[in-house]
Amino acid sequence: MSQSIEIDLSGSFHPEWGITEEDCQQLHPRLLSTRDEIIQQDLVLLDTGEVPSDKSPLDGHFYLLPEKILSEYQADRSTSELANILRVASRMQSSTEAVVILGIGGSVMGSHAMLGACCEPYFNERSRDARGGYPRIYFAGDFLDNDALQGVLSRLDAEPEPQKWGLIVISKSGQTIETSVALRTFIQVLDQRGLAEISQRVIPVTGQGSPLHQWAEDFGCEDIFRIPEGVGGRFSVLSAVGLLPAASRGLDVVQLLQGAADMNETFRTAPAGQNPVLDYVGAALLMQTKCKLPVRVLSVWEKSLEYVGYWYDQLVSESLGKDGIGVTPLTMVNTRDLHSRAQQHQQGRADKWIVNLSARQVRTDAVELPAMKTNWDRLNDLAGMPMSQLCVAARQGTNRALRDIGRPTMEISMLRVDEYGLGQFFQMMMLATVMEGRLLGVNPYGQPGVEAYKQQMWSILNDEAIQ
Repeated sequence: MSQSIEIDLSGSFHPEWGITEEDCQQLHPRLLSTRDEIIQQDLVLLDTGEVPSDKSPLDGHFYLLPEKILSEYQADRSTSELANILRVASRMQSSTEAVVILGIGGSVMGSHAMLGACCEPYFNERSRDARGGYPRIYFAGDFLDNDALQGVLSRLDAEPEPQKWGLIVISKSGQTIETSVALRTFIQVLDQRGLAEISQRVIPVTGQGSPLHQWAEDFGCEDIFRIPEGVGGRFSVLSAVGLLPAASRGLDVVQLLQGAADMNETFRTAPAGQNPVLDYVGAALLMQTKCKLPVRVLSVWEKSLEYVGYWYDQLVSESLGKDGIGVTPLTMVNTRDLHSRAQQHQQGRADKWIVNLSARQVRTDAVELPAMKTNWDRLNDLAGMPMSQLCVAARQGTNRALRDIGRPTMEISMLRVDEYGLGQFFQMMMLATVMEGRLLGVNPYGQPGVEAYKQQMWSILNDEAIQ
């Protein structure tokens, strides 16, 4: 079993801050007990369907999803779910110039994160040959913004072969207004242009029996993928929700799932003190309950990880922001945001826990600082130094400056930003967030607060429709 993720909590412990390594060690029995509950009790409750009121909803089926999908694929490379995902992805690669992914929240945050992390940043601007034959990827259905939607439509019109584009539409309920508005708009455009085989261009990913599922069957969609029961939106990144968009772009989804499966094995077997999930949760719990820090900053040190941070923001916000408690998560992209937020972090309110996320190896050829004859910026002494070393110095210097004034940090590092490392990170954080919720006494599943704005919006829209 390989391990990409490493964590370092030393920046979080200091007697003057009221938290020590001994405090974390005292949590070990509670951490192990909660782990056993997630491994055993939650799964039993899901399998039997008998969910007590204090545990409802219980969307814990994400936990064993990586192993399930991989084992089914290894047993059947023709008709298993992953085989079908890879088949449809291959068809889209060969028949489309561009794919638009429609969805919002948990339906697309994982895809944004994976594509942002593993793809060259200007991928869409390259020729088809330079893209390796893969389609351009665009996102829509995650806003109610007229100009933004028109922008996507205009970009598709500018394709060399504007008729060669397809849709992946993702909605568990099948009734999310932002996604439905976009789907209706794209279907109308396809129809107005008289493009043939529209039903082959639309790939729905939805809940069994949802209105979207029924529409897709009536419309004649050739392929419909299901979001598994017992898997909530923000926990669905390792289902067809995330796997189909990733595979359409050519990402190695087998390695993604393998990374998550290996993290599960570590979670199940490694003791506290050597278990990234348990150790992270222990520190996170102390930062909230003992240090009373209400803000958690995921400080990423590769620009490619920006949307990974946004994915984590949603995971924490919707899982833990309940009953008047739960931290406020923020994402910071460095070193860019050191020039906009560092002042506040250094001398503003001491209410933050800074969690650094970085990679130990770069994925591309090293960029080294060149020497210049004029030396106008006085950097010749550093000539020949790789940019990655400059970034490490910036991260270490930032941590040292924060520690000097008593502001806690911690380190999460993956070997490199790739599919395996992302699979490990996704699974680690989903498990950690569920554990954190259980230890705080809140249900990490469901998002009742999100429904409030929807109800009010529909009330306003219905009133206006009557008028």
